[in-house]
Amino acid sequence: MKQTDQIAFSAGIVKNTTMNDKQTIESTKEYIGMWVTADGYIRHELLPGNRYDEARGNRKSAYQGSYRVSGNKIDYKDDTGFTADGVFKNGILYHAGMVLYKERK
Repeated sequence: MKQTDQIAFSAGIVKNTTMNDKQTIESTKEYIGMWVTADGYIRHELLPGNRYDEARGNRKSAYQGSYRVSGNKIDYKDDTGFTADGVFKNGILYHAGMVLYKERK
């Protein structure tokens, strides 16, 4: 197990590696929910209806906006007009130099 995986598991989050390679995260809707960095500092809540709410540290709702998932790619546009993107790979979200893991329910 890689160190990042160990950190993720100890932080109460889990990496999903069961998704069929032929299915995209768009088709399974597994992107909906809370995605967090291993240290828990950055938290992206991808809401149904293509809205997101990002928290940073103690700052709740630091950024809010819309998102669009296409295949395994995600495009963000915050409410100020700033845009960013990311990609889901093996159940992990890679976004703006960050690695986010889906939080367990």
